[in-house]
Amino acid sequence: MKDFFYAIQDLFVDYLFAPYDALRALELDNWWAANIMSWILFVIFLVAFVYWMKQLRAADKNNEEDKSVTAHSYL
Repeated sequence: MKDFFYAIQDLFVDYLFAPYDALRALELDNWWAANIMSWILFVIFLVAFVYWMKQLRAADKNNEEDKSVTAHSYL
């Protein structure tokens, strides 16, 4: 049973987390390159957020939402 857990440890430490170790080593040389995935995800989030806000504005201009007090039963 002990070998099973060591096998899981080896899988994660040696193979699955290897890219993170490479990024950690790269951080000492170039901070921007080491955080490129964070920047990419931030840009994707920003584009999605702007798109969603534009869609909400378009729905608000068309008066598609029922804004009365009794629009929802829990109110």
